Amino acid sequence: MSGSDETKKKIENRLKRSEGQIRGVLKMLDEDKSCREVVTQLSAIRSSIDRAIGVIVADNLKECLAMEDISEEEKEEKIQEAISLVVKK
Repeated sequence: MSGSDETKKKIENRLKRSEGQIRGVLKMLDEDKSCREVVTQLSAIRSSIDRAIGVIVADNLKECLAMEDISEEEKEEKIQEAISLVVKK
């Protein structure tokens, strides 16, 4: 994955946070926490991962659009590709 060191660090931090949350959910299961509590944490993990995906796609798209050696048609294709990565069909 290309991108700035700052972007990579942001993504890494988000994923490490998600990793910690997953460990927390596993502990919750061992402790027989309520369904509501477990699902709430899983939803938070999903949101965190979705944000990481958004950062990756946005950064990549920004790089592609800054390229001067590709045509407007190619740029439009890149935009559509980015949209399809983020928007689930």
